[in-house]
Parts: sequence; structure tokens; C-alpha cells
Amino acid sequence: MAQSPPTARDHDQPVIWTLSVSRLSDLFRDIAREFDDQASIEAIHLAYDEAVRHIQERLQTERCDAIIAAGSNGAYLKSRLPIPVFIVKASGFDVMQALARARKISSDIGLIVYQDAIPELAEFQSTFGLNIVQRTYVTEEDARAQINELKAMGIKAIAGAGLITDLAEEAGLTGVFIYSAASIRQVFNDALELAQLTHQESTHRRHTSSGTHYHARHSLQDLRGKSAVMQEVRHAIALFARSPATVLIHGETGSGKELVAQAIHREATRGLTVHARAERPFVAVNCGALAESLLESELFGYEDGAFTGSRRGGRAGLFEAAHRGTLFLDEIGEMPLALQTRLLRVLEERAVVRVGSSRPIPVDVRIISATHCDLEQRMLEGRFRADLFYRLAVLRLRVPPLRERPGDLAQLALWWLNHALAALDVHPHANLQAEVETCVPLLAAYHWPGNVRELRNLMERLALYMADVPLQTLTPAFLKSIAPELAAAAADTQALDGEGDGLAVEAAPTETLQQVLQRYQGNRVAAASYLGISRTTLWRRLQAAGATDAGETN
Repeated sequence: MAQSPPTARDHDQPVIWTLSVSRLSDLFRDIAREFDDQASIEAIHLAYDEAVRHIQERLQTERCDAIIAAGSNGAYLKSRLPIPVFIVKASGFDVMQALARARKISSDIGLIVYQDAIPELAEFQSTFGLNIVQRTYVTEEDARAQINELKAMGIKAIAGAGLITDLAEEAGLTGVFIYSAASIRQVFNDALELAQLTHQESTHRRHTSSGTHYHARHSLQDLRGKSAVMQEVRHAIALFARSPATVLIHGETGSGKELVAQAIHREATRGLTVHARAERPFVAVNCGALAESLLESELFGYEDGAFTGSRRGGRAGLFEAAHRGTLFLDEIGEMPLALQTRLLRVLEERAVVRVGSSRPIPVDVRIISATHCDLEQRMLEGRFRADLFYRLAVLRLRVPPLRERPGDLAQLALWWLNHALAALDVHPHANLQAEVETCVPLLAAYHWPGNVRELRNLMERLALYMADVPLQTLTPAFLKSIAPELAAAAADTQALDGEGDGLAVEAAPTETLQQVLQRYQGNRVAAASYLGISRTTLWRRLQAAGATDAGETN
């Protein structure tokens, strides 16, 4: 039923239990091997009531910091156990992959998901001519009934979680597993991060001397793009890393604010030995993702008996976990006013007081915060403390949105597309870079409200279709066919442009056309590519500006 209990040498590691009775167990086992050196991970092959009884009995004498499960089993455990339960969730990319595999079996596909349907599939199936019959379930009995109903309708392939695929094959149908290794690996990372935090329960010095539990994964080299604005961002990162002062990062959703914060942390520890760098934790928390009471206990920690359901012996907070390192406060603008006052006191006194305690604990933490909103406007509205703003914003850095760096589109798109193809075990063909560059004007015509994150998601979608038809040439027309948002943007731009190329965009507001030409020594081809417009459109705009000098090159 379960693997052998952790050995004595695992005593100092976080403890994670995975629970599954379906084929998900195999993926859990494979991914768990990647985390062997970071946590003691045990597989328990039980579900629902049996799993709850088993875990409750073991918790009387054993420690577990986090549980990983999926679907209805995960929801059942989460509502009945006193420890964090991380539920595996299928991403949109997972769903598309599963549907692509199911389509090879039949164009009539069943999709059964736990509790909540996926409304976006209606547009997806009409666009690609698929018949996707979607159902939801709560209990195993519900799932079995839905499978029988789909079978009676003539459906031969059913996509879903492990329980669904097992029941589908039991009914003589083909089950298509919906979870990818990437999604499961992400849940393991999330569970490990929390397990490492909750495992640190001694003094705050023990917390910080083992700072290897927290790592900044990204460095300066991960900020891709050769545009002038990104060169400025990289320069600011290198400069800010020399100072222990607070940093406020402003940028739209998906623009890479946390990546910038991690790069500042990594650059600040660059001159240290490997061992010393490992002892400098980078701890991140999203201030808008947690309720006020939970955010307070997460940031400042709590004493034994501080509130109902608090952990025996109390728990240190994120400030203590980040001692001698960096605490990244994402979406700082969403922090409640009451906690803003407590945060200001910590910054001023360099000491934290746990919930339910009066004893200050000294901490040495560098604060980097980030926001997508206008904090100065929120100060005027009385929603953000002015004294805290100026305390957090000693150094300020703006991360540009993707639409202001069209010259980086080709490099970013190619990077994410290559990674997405590799995840599908598909080798990119030799002409891929040239094909991506032909699509840059189409990409540049789009507004990119989700910024780099949205571009990455689009490249994952594109990779799926390119993997399905290996000899498919990447053209603007093909890209439009799988990305209606790009087609709509191109059509809108064509209507405004009036010349039919439909792909023109304005230069970034920080540079004039003449400045862009100077950047590329008068080379109009390079300038047009940087701006994401055609050479004809560039010539017309230069003519309108009275800047069509003969000295400019083709």
C-alpha cells in the first residue's frame, strides 16, 4: 500500500506524501525521483476515506509537511486533513495535448473533468471541427455514469484524470490521460516550497543558516531581448545589485517582474562562493493571493496557540525564512492597510514580532516588491501608505511591456517555441528561425495584454500543432489559423493602416523613426523589422515626416 517509511537520515528533510490509486501513481513516482535530494517523498496508494484514516493515524506519531493528490481525491483530502494538500491541475496546454492524442483515435471525443467545466472549449471545437462532449463529475459513481452515457453515444476516446482513464478502459474505451509531467513537476515544486518553509520550526537562526531551502532560479542571462529598453533593464539590475536598498518593480501582468527580482538577488550574491550563495535565500509571496489573516501569519509567523488551528509549537514566518537574503513581495499594492503598518514597522526596526507574541526577532532582509498598479494613485486614494511607499521605493525599476519591445519578438518567440517543441520530443527544423521572422509583423500587430507570459503560452499552442503535422511550414497564415487573437489584431490594424499590409504598428513611444534608423545605421530593412512593420509602411511614414534622405540604405 505504501513505500517504506523515511529513514533516520531523512529526518532533517521536508516530508511530502503523494496519494493516488490510478495511473497517476507512475508519474508521481518518476517526478519524485527528481526531488530525492530535497525532500523525503513517500507514495501512498490509497484514496478518499481509506486515505484520510491512514493519514490521520500516522500524523499522531509522524510528521508530514505537504500532500500531493489530484482530482476528486485531492479535493476530498483537502477538506478533511489538517495539513496542506496540493492538487494537480491540468493546464490548457495539457488539455490541448490530450485532445490532440484523442483526435487520432476519433473525431468524437469525451472530456470528463472534476467539478468545473471548461467553457473555452466551445470555441476551440468549432474552430477545429471537433466534436467534444464535455462532462463533469464529483464522485466515482458520477464518473462511471458519465462514461457509460458517453459510451452509449458512440464516443470511443475519453480524456480525463487517472480515475477517468481507468474507468474508461474498464468500460472498453480508450482513456487519454490529461496530466503532463510539466504540470506535475510544478505541483511538486509548489509543495516543496511550502514544505521547506513549514519544516523550519526551530529558532530563526536555524532557519537562516539552512537558507539552501530557497533559491532564485533565474539570473540576468534569463532576461532575453536585445532591444534598448531591455539593455536598460539589465543595466539597472546590475547597478541595483550593488546596493542593499529596497527596490520597487513596476510592470504589467506577465512582463517578468519576479524574474527581474530573482536576477537582482542572484547578481547581489554573484561574488560569493557557491556555499555562501546557497545560504542566501530568495523567498517570494504574492500579497494579493492570500486572505489578510493568512498573509499576516505567513509573513510574520505565529506562536503556539495564537489562533484556532495554529500549528503546535508555532511557526516562523517568511521574514525569518529570508534572513540574510531577499524577501520578494509581489503585488504589494494588494496588501491590506493593517498589514502595511506592520510591514513598515519591520522595515524601520529590522525586527519581526510573530502573531501572538511580543518578543521582537531581529532579521536582516533585503526587500524587493513589485506591482502592476499605480501606487502613487493609490496613495492619493488612501489605499496605500505614503510612508511605506517611499520606504519600499528607494530604487525603482520599470519592466517594459512586450508591445514596447517589438524588436525582441523574434528572439523570444523562437526561444519559447524551441522549448515547447523539446517538451514534445520534436526537433525543430533548420528553417524555423527564418519562418519565425516572417511572422514577426503579425506578432507585432498584437497588443499582448499578457506580455511575455502570453507569448510563451502561444508558442506552446503553436508547438502542439507543429508536432501534429511535422512538415508544416510556419507562415503568418498558419499562425493566424491557430491564434484568432492575432488575426483580429491584424484585421484591425489593416483597417487603420489603409494600405493592406495590415501588420503595421507604431514605434515604441520612447524612440522616433529617425532614432530607430540611426540605431541601424540607416538600414531600412533592419529598422522595419525592429518596428514590426513593412518597408513600404516605413517609407511612407518617413516621407510624411520629411525624413526620406537618400543616404539611408536598403
